[in-house]
Amino acid sequence: MKSRHIPSITALRLSLCAMVAVGTLSACATQAPGEPRPDQGYSSAPAASATYGRIESIEIVRGSSNPSGAGAIVGGLVGGLLGNQVGGGTGRTAATVAGAVGGAVAGNQIEKNKQAGDAYQIGVRLDNGGFVSIVQDSITDLRIGDRVSVQNKHVYRY
Repeated sequence: MKSRHIPSITALRLSLCAMVAVGTLSACATQAPGEPRPDQGYSSAPAASATYGRIESIEIVRGSSNPSGAGAIVGGLVGGLLGNQVGGGTGRTAATVAGAVGGAVAGNQIEKNKQAGDAYQIGVRLDNGGFVSIVQDSITDLRIGDRVSVQNKHVYRY
């Protein structure tokens, strides 16, 4: 008589967690810039033209950090797997849950810290009398008083 291998409950749980993680992370994937979404085609609108002006102000602002949730998911999985290695019976279950929750919190915070950073708010007085305020990651060689062009929500020296 042939013996049949029956997977253990722990192996089934681990497989289920891995499938959920892969499915969740793939749902968070973004498309490359310029790639049309399935519900829209390529835009036939002309490219935005540049506007010109002078920089009136430059301020440092704290960048916002909106985590995607990937850090929490990965942290929760790692924490749950590590917690599952501790104890036995109901103690193991409690350790797995505590590890998953702690890992999710830590992963989310790590993702927030990686995304947060300084940005620059640049105020530009346009040649037509208007005023625009642009936030961008760097100012390179931009200074107050410089003549600039504003294209696609970015300020460039002119």
